[in-house]
Amino acid sequence: MKKTSFWLITALMTIALVGVVVMQLYYIRQAYQLNSKLFEQNVSQALNAVVSKVQRRNAATYIDKKDFEWRLKREQEQRNKEKSILLLAEKYKEEERQRKIRQQKIIIDDLNFQDSMIRVKFYNPAIITEAEYFALSNQSTTPLDVDVNVGFDQDLQMVGGNVRKTFRLKANKTFNIKPEKLPDSIRYLAYSPLDGQPLKVSLASVDGVLDVKFKSEDALAERRYSQELKRLKTDTLDIFNSDNFNLVEEAAKEMQQENVPITQRVSENVLDTLIKKELLNKNINLPYNFWVKLAQRDSVLFKKVANEDVAASPSNTFQTTLFSNDIKRDPGMLYVSFPNKNAAIFNNMGATLASSGGLLLVLIFIFSYTLYAILRQKKISEMKTDFINNMTHEFKTPVATIMIASEALKDSEITADKSRIKRLANIIYDENMRLGNHIERVLSIARLEKKELHLEWEDVIVNDLIAAVTDSMCLQLQKREATMTLRLEAQNSTVLGDELHLSNIIYNLIDNANKYSVEPPRITITTINSNKNLIISVADEGIGIEKDYTKRIFDQFYRVPTGNLHDVKGFGLGLNYVQDIVTQMKGNIKVRSEKDKGTVFEITLPLKSIS
Repeated sequence: MKKTSFWLITALMTIALVGVVVMQLYYIRQAYQLNSKLFEQNVSQALNAVVSKVQRRNAATYIDKKDFEWRLKREQEQRNKEKSILLLAEKYKEEERQRKIRQQKIIIDDLNFQDSMIRVKFYNPAIITEAEYFALSNQSTTPLDVDVNVGFDQDLQMVGGNVRKTFRLKANKTFNIKPEKLPDSIRYLAYSPLDGQPLKVSLASVDGVLDVKFKSEDALAERRYSQELKRLKTDTLDIFNSDNFNLVEEAAKEMQQENVPITQRVSENVLDTLIKKELLNKNINLPYNFWVKLAQRDSVLFKKVANEDVAASPSNTFQTTLFSNDIKRDPGMLYVSFPNKNAAIFNNMGATLASSGGLLLVLIFIFSYTLYAILRQKKISEMKTDFINNMTHEFKTPVATIMIASEALKDSEITADKSRIKRLANIIYDENMRLGNHIERVLSIARLEKKELHLEWEDVIVNDLIAAVTDSMCLQLQKREATMTLRLEAQNSTVLGDELHLSNIIYNLIDNANKYSVEPPRITITTINSNKNLIISVADEGIGIEKDYTKRIFDQFYRVPTGNLHDVKGFGLGLNYVQDIVTQMKGNIKVRSEKDKGTVFEITLPLKSIS
């Protein structure tokens, strides 16, 4: 991959990611503004509802007060009217009693006057009963029995007929009884002053004129009583149904009184309860502060603070007029602030923020993974290029040597010397073997990648194998004046594995220790037993590996920069091959290295079970 193309793709992907991030941030900002407006709208509606209820409660309080006062007044008036009616009835009865007494006196006086007149006009008049009167009316011939007190004895001549019966006259009586006990008519038995004949005299108990007069007085008194009673009852009904009294209007008049402070019209607890209830109705469950101030003066009437550490700011404070209909009085202002307004808005945006954050994380992951894949592909491409260059050089050297040796064999002078021919043939053989080994290593790596490499499992004595490998490499080691130290201390070094690939592992590690040393190499190979494992350690005192590179030395085609060692060649396949073979043999490999102090490779393989 060309460098220009790589940076162009990276730039385009970065621009696309930045664009998506900007769009997500814009979307979040729009969602925040929308939720903020919705929150403000809900708070405004809640405060309007609070103000409406406060005003209604205030009006209801005044109406209830006026209604209570009116009921008390009405009850008092009712009691007064009932008392007046009772007094009127008592007065009427008393007047009626006095009138009856007066009428009785007039009747008695009139009867006594009439009685005196009868006594002047007639002789010896005597009051008789109604039965005696009717008895005299039925007598025609029977003479009367004349009382001695009368003084004479003769027939009585009745007005309208003769009475024939003898009576014993009774003494005169004075009228001092109650008129209601008098009969309708007073009956007298008297004697004519002319001829002395007995006469029946009838006197009405109540004179007709007086009777008319008394009835007129009684009717007038009754009418006056009825009128007064009707008036009192009408006034009582007027108290209940008066059109001149309007409860709402009276309450409204009292509500407009200028000397009623806001603290008497609304209380802190009532206001707090209403605010909390209306906010909950709008699904707002946040701590809040509220206070009430005069609209015309900067005077706080009462205040409730939920969080004193957070100061109120215009962005989280809402206000409304408490009594907007008041013209003469201060209407008052209600302020409500929410210290955690932004937190609440973001909580409401939880799903939005989660989806946006998840999308951003996915995009960042895709971008990072893609960039990582591109960088890795670029690195692999570079390593493959280096691998091809190194492989070409490694293949070119033995091919060139074989070509030179082959051309030398064509020289007739050389063909005559058998020793030189043998030497050239050995050179061609060695270079051909070297070329074959290179090809086999490349093919082995390919087979490992495709899982086509099959190990020949057998018992391998690692101590003996290490000794054989180091012995076969003595010429290479001697060429670099290397010092090889073997510490084969493992009492049991038998493992189950492939001897060929194990020897290649040992060879690669010794070859790397030999190549990557500036001074004559000092190599130490150690084997020890640890539990049921065999530990093989290959240490050198070469150029070492920086810590950042040790993480990648087992990657395919990767080669650590060698600094001043420019003549070290390789494919970058050795350590990758070593790790794959060790892994297939159920072991592991670790590396410890320090720059300019050397490197230690440690292989752990399971020992063959005794059973």
